[in-house]
Amino acid sequence: MNIQVTPASVLERPILRHLVELYQYDFSEFDATDLGPLGLYDCPYPDHYGVEPERSPFLVRVGGKLAGFVLVGRYNYLTGNRDCWVMAEFFILRKYRRQGIGEHVAGYIFDQFPGPWQVSQINENPVAIAFWRKVIQRYTRGSYQEYHAGLHGPVQVFNAPVPGVRGDRQRSVFQRMSYESKI
Repeated sequence: MNIQVTPASVLERPILRHLVELYQYDFSEFDATDLGPLGLYDCPYPDHYGVEPERSPFLVRVGGKLAGFVLVGRYNYLTGNRDCWVMAEFFILRKYRRQGIGEHVAGYIFDQFPGPWQVSQINENPVAIAFWRKVIQRYTRGSYQEYHAGLHGPVQVFNAPVPGVRGDRQRSVFQRMSYESKI
């Protein structure tokens, strides 16, 4: 399967907004969000991505077809500072789940933003918790911590290596594939 993860341009903002609607629909199972009067969730936060320097939007395509999105930001769930990268939102369409695509995309995104990372989930979503624990375990080869103190769910904390400084920490699942090739 040909997987492409590309920065979402300003011209692709409507695409991102449409995908965020699908994400919010899926997530409403956990947060009980209701539709607005126009039948949309109408989340305003995607408009900040690609405009503010510490927020980066990405679109995910599989075989050239839209398959999801990723929003990366700078924040620290534990301190409130803006001193690490966070997976603000991560969405893969149901059709593409359980095929290794999400793990592939997550590894690619981590590699694009070296340094400290935090990935947070809510307790109401045990599937997401299991997914992120597995992905981060594999990505870091077990070199991460998980925190729960006063939060709505677990937060995994780890460092993404600087390109070319990885040394022995080769992640076999990610090193065997190019990010735009078949997996």
